[in-house]
Amino acid sequence: MNTPPLAGGTAGPDALAPLLAAVLDALRTGALDRGGPLPAGGPTTTARRVHTAAHPLLPDHGTGSEAALGPLVHALTRGAADPADPLCAAHLHAPPLALAAAADLAASVLNPSLDSWDQAPAASALEAELTRTLARETYPAADHPDALLTTGGTEANQLALLLARERHPTPLHVVHGANAHHSLPRAAWLLGLPATHTVPTPTGTLDPEALHHTLASLTGHPVLVAATAGTTDSGAIDPLPALADVCAAHGADLHVDAAYGGPLLFSDRRRHALHGLDRAHSVTLDLHKLGWQPVAAGILAVHRTGRLAPLQHTADYLNSHDDTEAGLPDLLGRSLRTTRRPDAFKMAVTLRALGRDGLGALVDQVCDLADTLAEKIHHHPALTLHARPALSTVLFRPADADDEQVAAVRRTLLDDGHAVLGRARAQGRLWLKATLLNPHTQPGDLDRMLKLVEGHTPR
Repeated sequence: MNTPPLAGGTAGPDALAPLLAAVLDALRTGALDRGGPLPAGGPTTTARRVHTAAHPLLPDHGTGSEAALGPLVHALTRGAADPADPLCAAHLHAPPLALAAAADLAASVLNPSLDSWDQAPAASALEAELTRTLARETYPAADHPDALLTTGGTEANQLALLLARERHPTPLHVVHGANAHHSLPRAAWLLGLPATHTVPTPTGTLDPEALHHTLASLTGHPVLVAATAGTTDSGAIDPLPALADVCAAHGADLHVDAAYGGPLLFSDRRRHALHGLDRAHSVTLDLHKLGWQPVAAGILAVHRTGRLAPLQHTADYLNSHDDTEAGLPDLLGRSLRTTRRPDAFKMAVTLRALGRDGLGALVDQVCDLADTLAEKIHHHPALTLHARPALSTVLFRPADADDEQVAAVRRTLLDDGHAVLGRARAQGRLWLKATLLNPHTQPGDLDRMLKLVEGHTPR
């Protein structure tokens, strides 16, 4: 058997060329065979097709590279939920830019690991450039802001709670709205903290007066308040300046989960919605949403680098003291993970290529598209709009349907493969959720979406 070629080195590009051709061809034909945003037939049909393409997954004698690659990429693509399809609009799952995917290929080929400088010389320098840039964008007036890369918003929120916990000698109490992401109470459980305090949010956002009463009941305890800038269900943004005032009055730390709404910072038209964000002690961002990056692309920003001190850790083979004193960068304290992909690279390429105005224009496009959809629903006699969108998420439902029928409409569309819509509960009712993250979506695509919903609503 010939030894398979490697992706790196001087011979790597020539070895990759025919394999990439096979991948691109299978991506193309797989998307055509899927014929929509989701494979029709539901989980059983998809699992059967994958089994047929993959079986046996570990044969006694291998099939060879192209015989394995082509059919399996085709099966993966045909069975994918494709966020690049305009009618795939359920989740905060953006279609990645071709530019970012190409950059991620280069990173995969070179395979740096961000746990020591000698495994990632250029990648570690670029990560430092990226984190400094995003920290300054989040905290423009701070003297020494900093940021870390994470696998996404969940890990960033967990890190925020960990860093806050380590600053206090007695158990930290975490307070958040009922609108907050589920990763926050889960992180408190994971870190051995008391159960979180949930403040009701009947209007969809965290009320400063309600927060004041909750904090007054916790006098004498260290507290971290977690606010949200872009809720998962509706994209709502908490009133950050007022919440920061309440936290300051009670001596509580403030963390803002801006995994969804954070990239409004790039938009001149919309950044005002994040006024007060820089008053938070830590901020979660995630560029695989309104940043159009392949997963993973999470960030935790802090207002001063000293907040990251609890993460410092030494393993002699990675960051020995004498190597650090000799000038080799210490990367181990930049994450709880040891081996880490160079996720900074795709983000850095995107920021450099598009600039603030280019990214801001993409953010404005999808938010404007959500406004357009909301307007169409508002004037549609058979549909009910929940509220005007704060970001790019729109909640709506058939006007005369009950919750069971709303859920059935969504599942029928999924089973047919015609449209991928999410679901959310608000004001005690179930709503269909359209999360618009595709800047290539056109108003006509929105009309098709609404016709599909109307056509599948029981009469």
